Amino acid sequence: MSVRRVVPIAMRLSWLVLIALATGEFVTDLPGPGWATTLLPALVVLALMVATMSLQARAAAPRGEPGPPVEVAPPVTGRWKALNSPADKVPSHGTHAYGQTYAIDIVAEPETAEGEAPGRPGAGPATRPQAEPATRPQAEPAPRPEAGPVPRPQADPAPRPGAGPVTRPAFRLFWPVVRRNRAFPAFGAPLLAVADATVVVASDGQRDHLSRNSLPALACLMLAEAPVRSIVGAHRIIGNHVILDLGGGTYAVYAHLRRGSLRVRAGDRVRAGQGIGRVGNSGNTTEPHLHFHLMDGPDPDAARGVPFTWRGVGVPANGETFTVVEPEERGGRSTEEQAEEQAGRPTEHQAGRPVEGRAAGS
Repeated sequence: MSVRRVVPIAMRLSWLVLIALATGEFVTDLPGPGWATTLLPALVVLALMVATMSLQARAAAPRGEPGPPVEVAPPVTGRWKALNSPADKVPSHGTHAYGQTYAIDIVAEPETAEGEAPGRPGAGPATRPQAEPATRPQAEPAPRPEAGPVPRPQADPAPRPGAGPVTRPAFRLFWPVVRRNRAFPAFGAPLLAVADATVVVASDGQRDHLSRNSLPALACLMLAEAPVRSIVGAHRIIGNHVILDLGGGTYAVYAHLRRGSLRVRAGDRVRAGQGIGRVGNSGNTTEPHLHFHLMDGPDPDAARGVPFTWRGVGVPANGETFTVVEPEERGGRSTEEQAEEQAGRPTEHQAGRPVEGRAAGS
């Protein structure tokens, strides 16, 4: 086992010892001087944390000039906004750790007027009938008196799982402190394979926590949750996730997925455009969103980031919105229909079935 593997394990064990000693000081009078039971273990833990961070940074730092971006299909459909984009800075998230040098976060931004019923998240452009605001009365033919008022059509009277509100809630200073995940249009949005690939990792057992999009909740995340998750390991940072082997030494990471939403498992073959899971709010997140990046190995602790570009979209900059047309608008089946069909079949059969509709430009 390499030093890079041993040091993080030693750090976690040291944390356990330190917590046990600190607890023992409150419960009973431990033998020996206080510096030996508290200060010395704390210094050991601190030294191991610094060593771990240094080794992670060294392992993940790029070597030489970056290669050309790998072109893949977009992992979503509908209208989205980019955050923490590598189009603006590299590393995009302020660190090379976990192979996320060129990572991007995206949140759903359905283009629907405030107060109107929402369509499906990730359902395509706002001009689609499902997501179009209810027709204004003056645009309708004048009804005959005996016919009564013209009913307003409902965009989705029975929202499917993952259907969210009209607009993404804004960050608040103090209230509400947290929000439920269904308050965000990205939650439950379908995710698609960006290329023909093999599933290397498929994990969706972690819970989806409440949002952290207020000042008190964000402080709790940064000062308490994030350090603990970092100590436990990368899987607690990226939450529920899928890693796809795209071939040629390139791997795609989908992070923060919804608990129990995965439709694939390790070893499955998937086709570009195939539904593989749904957006969630697991791991180190402030709100439901997709974190996506490419890397040169299957292990986030050891891999380096690889530049990407989405076919037909490119790399959207921070705050830039982009729209990916859903397959049914190109004559294929919708993502929802594919997901429902796949849900009733064994995973191996899902992964091997060709998908008629693909993401834009695929």
